[in-house]
Amino acid sequence: MEQERIILGIDPGTTIMGYGLIKAVGKNPSMLAMGAIELSKFSNHYLKLQRIFDRTIHLIDQYHPDEIAIEAPFYGKNVQSMLKLGRAQGVAMAAGLYRALPIFEYAPLKIKLAITGQGKASKEQVAMLLQKILNIPRLPDNLDATDGLAAALCHFYRNDLEEKDKSCKSWKEFITKNPDRIK
Repeated sequence: MEQERIILGIDPGTTIMGYGLIKAVGKNPSMLAMGAIELSKFSNHYLKLQRIFDRTIHLIDQYHPDEIAIEAPFYGKNVQSMLKLGRAQGVAMAAGLYRALPIFEYAPLKIKLAITGQGKASKEQVAMLLQKILNIPRLPDNLDATDGLAAALCHFYRNDLEEKDKSCKSWKEFITKNPDRIK
């Protein structure tokens, strides 16, 4: 029986937090859910952080993911914005750790590269490829949701590559690890 796992992907932000969940059965990923949490209605930064924590806990309790993949903040010129983004990421991570889930961070460039093959891809390009890969009938209006989904799929691809990339010390070991490749 093929191993099944659920990955929660998060694109942290203090205005909008995107999230996406994929279910992977063996080498086949499928989308469970995606969405965006609107935080601009909260004027107090600490209320935004509390909302991020609460919604992340809710997603974990609802979908029971095995792992969390989160987009790492990228370097920016505005130090205050970076600090706020880092806090949002930290709170989402704390929610995962509170539920004893392993956390994996990916730079935006690495996520785009994993999905599109191009590190400088636009949000629209990432969303369109996700739509094709995961058979998403309709893309959301807010592409922060697809960014969260992209983090989850990037993590799935990373683990899949690690499985394929395991080196073997002998032909016997190779055959044992790769019975499907022997005819």
